[in-house]
Amino acid sequence: MVKKQHLINVQPLRSEDEIKEMVIAIRRGAKGTPKKRWLSERDVMLFLFGINTGLRVSDIVGIRVADVRDKSSFTIQEGKTAKKRTVTIESIRREIDNYIDGKPDHAYLFPSQKGSSHVSSTQVYRLLKSAGDWIGRQDIGTHTMRKTFGYHFYKQTKDVAMLQSIFNHSAPSITKRYIGITDEEIEESLKGFRLG
Repeated sequence: MVKKQHLINVQPLRSEDEIKEMVIAIRRGAKGTPKKRWLSERDVMLFLFGINTGLRVSDIVGIRVADVRDKSSFTIQEGKTAKKRTVTIESIRREIDNYIDGKPDHAYLFPSQKGSSHVSSTQVYRLLKSAGDWIGRQDIGTHTMRKTFGYHFYKQTKDVAMLQSIFNHSAPSITKRYIGITDEEIEESLKGFRLG
């Protein structure tokens, strides 16, 4: 008998308050046991990195300290599309500097607890899902970070073509659907728009 997988409709975090609430949830420990400080710092930095770069979690986990040290941007070959992308990290430069202070260049930016490798995409899913459950959200997954980046980029710039290019999507409609921009939100953004 084939077991049906329960698919969730992963959503972006649409407000600063939701983002702050998620950071608190990630920082906290599970089942009343506080997280180790370095683990809490890693998990929060991974989340901030994800929502500020729009990278897929599978691309984030393999980044090394040397890739981001003293840089305002770096280039990565995306695993899914095999396309090169320049990623700007200037907006979180201070957080990155504080996080990597004292870490060797060859180390993974987001190491596993065992330290011999990087955190896995599955582990990231579990930590985000756990944080989502803690705040009462059943629509949180690894794509929440990428969708949150896209949603806020679109809300600030209204440039769906640029976002389509960043995400390497084939059409603007795919990009808007992916980040959860509804026709109602588009209509609301056009209220009061007038030329001439």
